[in-house]
Amino acid sequence: MNTDNKIPAQDSGADFVPAPDMTLADALTAAGDKEDAAAASAASATSAEEKRAESVASGGDAAYAITQKAIEMLRTVYDPEIPVNVYDLGLIYKIDYTPADGILHVDMTLTAPGCPAADFILEDVRQKLLSVDGPKGVDLQLVFDPVWTQDMMSEEAKLELGFL
Repeated sequence: MNTDNKIPAQDSGADFVPAPDMTLADALTAAGDKEDAAAASAASATSAEEKRAESVASGGDAAYAITQKAIEMLRTVYDPEIPVNVYDLGLIYKIDYTPADGILHVDMTLTAPGCPAADFILEDVRQKLLSVDGPKGVDLQLVFDPVWTQDMMSEEAKLELGFL
């Protein structure tokens, strides 16, 4: 078994270095090792099932329910200049609730760093998230990395704005 970060490529004899975000199955497929890729894919599916079971055992269902409620509330927050909610616009980058600290952690961005409605939107998001039952508090972070693009919008948002 190869223990370094390189996967021997089947065809060329050269080593293949996978991208950091590749799954093991994708890396093995790209390196030309289809048999090992199939095994890795099956192992990954089993691993995902095990992680879900662990998540449920450690309060994952509550975290999932709170995350879904947060998404529902975020879909009621609109940029006053755009008739689409902040969630479908793709302005929400992360929603993470962990029962251990009781805090709902949310990273979001704006369509532009100099958005004139930034304070209004952020306060509306904060108030709506605070109304979700369960979390003790909200940690709302405004981030600009990655930079928001229209590709981050949902299909519904693109349709509403006439991009489709």
